[in-house]
Amino acid sequence: MRPRLKSARHRAELALLLVVATLNVGCQNGANANLPANQPPANANARAGYQIINVFPHDPEAYTQGLLFTDGVLLESTGREGQSSLRRVELQTGKVLHQVSVPRPYFGEGLALLKGRLYQLTWQHGVGFIYDAATLNKVGEFKYSGEGWGLTTDGTSLILTDGSHRIRFFDPETFAIRKTVNVLDGGRVIDSLNELEYVKGEIFANIWHDERIARIDPNTGRVQGWIDLTGLREASGATNEEGVLNGIAYDAAGDRLFVTGKLWPKLFEIRLRQN
Repeated sequence: MRPRLKSARHRAELALLLVVATLNVGCQNGANANLPANQPPANANARAGYQIINVFPHDPEAYTQGLLFTDGVLLESTGREGQSSLRRVELQTGKVLHQVSVPRPYFGEGLALLKGRLYQLTWQHGVGFIYDAATLNKVGEFKYSGEGWGLTTDGTSLILTDGSHRIRFFDPETFAIRKTVNVLDGGRVIDSLNELEYVKGEIFANIWHDERIARIDPNTGRVQGWIDLTGLREASGATNEEGVLNGIAYDAAGDRLFVTGKLWPKLFEIRLRQN
């Protein structure tokens, strides 16, 4: 498949935001306005490493775009046109217990579970699919502007990334935008926001082609800290150049954090360690 390139619109938005940050002008919707241009990165020392707790098999053909854990199993959205799917996966073995194919021309992306329904994004078509979480039967569709990359929920809103620096919060019934925050680490714009997971009141975000996870305040868009997963890709045995870190799932009941990547043959349970 072709590399995922940021659109001209995203590049223009990024350039504009950089100018705005430099001039110390308020950001979009006022969510993180008035940040001084010379402010150092927020929580510059709040960097966590990791300890591998468990290693589980993962389908090396799964182009992981969305991942979550519920009721003892993983739910996974995979990408690539003609190969996209929604899956229920057994954690211990990596076995696909149930799979629903996403038809051409759609390219599966982020995934979220809210009130018994699964919401799955597609990359460039501005349409998402709604499934019954128990059966994986498709029950509806929804629309949004721009690209779809990552998706999660805080239990009230659907939270979406589009590959830029912005995170949008949607009403899950009307799909109206409730708010938008721009993600900044101090005065530095953080773009290429990808797969998301809501963990203990923060948004954990993969950064495309980066071995770090950003911990983001959902109210302000400020980066609260970073999780450095350097070396995990090599430990996974992934060899494809597009086999980047992408996939975060949190087991709230067991307080367990799982991570994987596109085309990785392994999925890891990790514990964070402060550096």
